[in-house]
Amino acid sequence: METLRKPRTSAEPPPPALADFLPGENPLEPLRGRTGGRIGLTQVDDLRQRVHGLRLADDYLAGGDLVRPALREFGEAVRMFRECSHSEETGRQLLVQIGELAQIAGWIAGDAGQHAEAERMYRLGLSAAAQAEDRTLIGHLAGSLAYQCSNTGREVEGVTLARAALDEAGPDAPPKARALYLDRVAWAHTKAGNAQAAMRALGEAGEALAEDSRDIESPDYLYWVNSGELHVMEARVFTELRRPLRAVPILRDVLGRYDATHTRELALYLSWLAVACADANEPEEAAAVAERMLTLSAGIASERTTQRARVVLARLAEYTDVPEVRAVLDSAA
Repeated sequence: METLRKPRTSAEPPPPALADFLPGENPLEPLRGRTGGRIGLTQVDDLRQRVHGLRLADDYLAGGDLVRPALREFGEAVRMFRECSHSEETGRQLLVQIGELAQIAGWIAGDAGQHAEAERMYRLGLSAAAQAEDRTLIGHLAGSLAYQCSNTGREVEGVTLARAALDEAGPDAPPKARALYLDRVAWAHTKAGNAQAAMRALGEAGEALAEDSRDIESPDYLYWVNSGELHVMEARVFTELRRPLRAVPILRDVLGRYDATHTRELALYLSWLAVACADANEPEEAAAVAERMLTLSAGIASERTTQRARVVLARLAEYTDVPEVRAVLDSAA
């Protein structure tokens, strides 16, 4: 079973960088002599639909498959803002879309293992969102960067950014937004080893989501935030805190209803279940879940699934005397 992707060979093209698609100067500085014609809200709406299409594609495709078109789309959006003339309102709406595009492109770059590029995207998006005075979007971008920091060894910075994201969005942000930002606060505290703060943030996230209703409009980028996703984060926190008896039932319930076409997310959630089963001293069950996770993640161009596969295999290595575990480890090797 091939589970961990091989390193790039010298014959393969290098991964794209944000600099490949942007001008060397300030990318959000409009040109004095604009030569791109005049645009209106129709063109901005076209961009909005493409940005959302990229989000939906990320549900089914991994970062390695999407990073080049995502960066190219971002470069084109910035070119439109700099080179085309537009009204003040059109310019503001265009900046919002640039910020939203920066967030999903940053997420995709992070999934492809390009964390420095992802951070550049998030910071450019923060600049665009700040110019557009969109506080909820600022929170989304700051929270995304906080999540990356928490997962890449910058735990203290992750906590600071996650709290700042929540504070920036403010109490008037849509309930789904506050729930998501509180979830990121919970994860940041978990990675930093602050168990009580993490549990408190999880509870507040649930309370925030309970305030959501059909009458409250949320940005398109929050389409995926629901009780199931909050439960997954809750289970991940419990697993990280080595509380498997609380994590396993939640994960089983969510995975029993999860859309199997979202292969990467399914593999990631299975990885948490495998670790939780191992922590619960159920190595045979952990091996069965791990085998499914590794089979699903084989060939996915996602650094996240690759890293989680390593975590799962390392956890299973503590049960090498169990035949079922030994078989999974031998197959992965």
